[in-house]
Amino acid sequence: MKRIWAAVVYLATGLLTAIASWLAIGVLLLSVVVLPLLPVTAPIIRRIVDFDRRRIARYTRAELPSPPPLDGPWLHRAQGVLADPGSRREGLWLISHAVVGTLFGAIAIGVPGALIQQPFVPVIWWAIPGGFDNSFGVHVDSWPKALLSIPIGIVLALILTQLPKLADLDARWAKTLLSPPRASLEKRLAEVVATRAAALQAHGAELRRIERNLHDGTQNKLVGVVMMLGIAERTLEQNPDNALQALLRAQDAAGEALEELRNVVRSIHPPVLEDLGLDGAIQALAARSPVPCVLQADHLGRLPAAVEAAAYFAVAEALTNVAKHSGANHAWVSLNIDKEQLVVVVHDDGKGGADEKRGTGLDGIRGRVAALDGTADVSSPEGGPTVLTVVLPMGK
Repeated sequence: MKRIWAAVVYLATGLLTAIASWLAIGVLLLSVVVLPLLPVTAPIIRRIVDFDRRRIARYTRAELPSPPPLDGPWLHRAQGVLADPGSRREGLWLISHAVVGTLFGAIAIGVPGALIQQPFVPVIWWAIPGGFDNSFGVHVDSWPKALLSIPIGIVLALILTQLPKLADLDARWAKTLLSPPRASLEKRLAEVVATRAAALQAHGAELRRIERNLHDGTQNKLVGVVMMLGIAERTLEQNPDNALQALLRAQDAAGEALEELRNVVRSIHPPVLEDLGLDGAIQALAARSPVPCVLQADHLGRLPAAVEAAAYFAVAEALTNVAKHSGANHAWVSLNIDKEQLVVVVHDDGKGGADEKRGTGLDGIRGRVAALDGTADVSSPEGGPTVLTVVLPMGK
């Protein structure tokens, strides 16, 4: 009985999403005709399908992952919706679920209701002069018609016991359409393996860089400070009048060593992130950018330190590239949280044509982001605009 009830709930809620799917199909058809509407309607359609994903996951106890969000400028998102396999699968699901979900949901609601009525048909016929219409539209005006409710009730009871199979069929079809294809999963597994190797390699390179900076920079300056203090000590003993100059030189060298050490610390985790949070730190970057930059950010709150650092360095590198290579007049940075992911978009109105092979730092951004199982995509056609989209899981 528990499985029957679960199937009724699953199919009945599916009827609600099927009705929403009919409305979404109308919106989808309008968006295909008027392409600029796609960036607006696609997230709405995805929310409807995501509700179905959660409904199916509760019934099957197997998660159906949602495709990554589509971000970037208006035209870029419209093109992405049309090219995205996940969006196409969702469109096919809407069409099929609108038809099948309506049918199965009507059965799931109608069969229990009609079954409850059948035992009372003879009593109602006896109590109401002139007869009445039963659940199937048959006018009950005689005892034979009234007693027909007995075999009808038996058939309805048999259909009720088959509702779990109907729900299982619907769930299998949903998983077939909404789950990423096997080739995609295998590709994702290969990406995870490659990302792990890249993360280990990047971690090793970062440690070597820090060690090199400390050894070649800070350590040398500290050694110089020690030597200058030794010279100042001897000068104080032999020529006290010149000792002050020696101490001032040692003080200047100590200040340079301290600044070098601060630079090394900033390259590990910028203190501005601790002081201002990610949105405040990015606002500071935008304010210092040679190219006028506008920041659009939700109130992010505090995020995991590694995520904040990766996003900060990605934006810093991107704005540096905008200033050096793009010839842009304006730049825009947006930060928002979507489904436990931080989405960072940097775009400009420059000449485009960004090439990762020219040492623009894009490869470094990819490596840092990939270490957190994130993605970094760059769109930079000749003539512009250049759009960098970084998606970072927040690990919650």
